[in-house]
Amino acid sequence: MSLPHAILTALLEKPSSGLELTRRFDRSIGYFWSATHQQIYRELGKLEADGQIRALASEQPARGQKKRYEVLPAGRAELARWTASSQDPKPLRDTMLLRLRAAAVVGTDGIEEDLRRHLALHQRQLTEYEEIEKRDFPPGRDSAQDRLQHLVLRAGIDLETFWTRWLTHAIEEFAELPQGMSAE
Repeated sequence: MSLPHAILTALLEKPSSGLELTRRFDRSIGYFWSATHQQIYRELGKLEADGQIRALASEQPARGQKKRYEVLPAGRAELARWTASSQDPKPLRDTMLLRLRAAAVVGTDGIEEDLRRHLALHQRQLTEYEEIEKRDFPPGRDSAQDRLQHLVLRAGIDLETFWTRWLTHAIEEFAELPQGMSAE
């Protein structure tokens, strides 16, 4: 149920069109809550029908002009209700961990190479997050909004740091396994 809340958050930060929201999801929100272009447009329609957002009046009516949306009081109230509610953490579901467990009984063919590929992906993501941190959160940016947004980014940095360390350790473990370990 969090996609509508992600959209409400983005629209409260800045009224936007569906295309602008999609781009913003690609550049920021999508790092921790992804959505396709179609999902965003479908959710915009639902939020508008529920009276939580509305399309802004266009300064120059033109055919095919993109609608820009803003949050209405009902949308702000829903986002505040959701933000204040308690939610349990979601259990971790990771296919690599499941594949490692399976490799213990059917053999390790292909796993080490994929661990290395995952490590490279997580290292790239970590580098990207660290560049965003340097660019968007220089010393002195300490408003409440900046601090909370930086906290979200720090979660991404810490998570990618965890994965790069863990994957490095897993690759080291593979070096100590018997060659060609297969199911017995």
